[in-house]
Amino acid sequence: MLRILCTAAVVSAASASISLAAAIPARGINGTYIEARTADVYTGPCFANGEVAMNGREAVFGWKINSGSWQGVSLEGLSVVGVIRTEHTLGDVTYPINPAKSVLIVDQRADPAQRAALESFARRMAGGLLDHVVKVDYMPIELTVQNGNIHSGVAKLTAGSLAAVQTRALTEGDHICGNEDVYYPPLTELEHAMPTYAMADSYSGDGLGETWSSPYRRSSFVGTFRLAGE
Repeated sequence: MLRILCTAAVVSAASASISLAAAIPARGINGTYIEARTADVYTGPCFANGEVAMNGREAVFGWKINSGSWQGVSLEGLSVVGVIRTEHTLGDVTYPINPAKSVLIVDQRADPAQRAALESFARRMAGGLLDHVVKVDYMPIELTVQNGNIHSGVAKLTAGSLAAVQTRALTEGDHICGNEDVYYPPLTELEHAMPTYAMADSYSGDGLGETWSSPYRRSSFVGTFRLAGE
């Protein structure tokens, strides 16, 4: 069951649930997820319509494996980050085909087998968003959540000097039009997800021919994932 969770102030507007196709076996892989885009994901239609086709083509998203294996390789404690630039706004249903270029940032602590498994795992989780990887970087990655609790909404991702995301929980002060909801779902399959406010969202690498910094937006998620290993 995937559940969109918010702080008490916004839970009635942003909570939702989606049943997974099948029960997840006890053995598999699980961990923590973070995402930030260059357009609001928790917003009202008026704001979303004002951004579509103008913003939201870029995103940074990352996974930290708390426990488990992928393709028979233990990935416990390791992380992987995807950075993407698409042709159209991410989530714009007007364009069901939305070509993307991407960079993968793989935990430099991983050995060769773990690096290959992390890349495979990220591609599986992100689907077509990572079909065209133009560069793979190996960097120290840190993904932390305050007190280990995603419901706090406070999380931080750093991928060397290349990418950073920092979030806090949404508050009543983040309601502008009073009609906000989760306008765009997360970019990956999750067990739980919570829309958050991005205090930082940046990419400064050279793989995509573009860099950005898009802080202070209702543009992020933190969550957890759990699925069968491969």
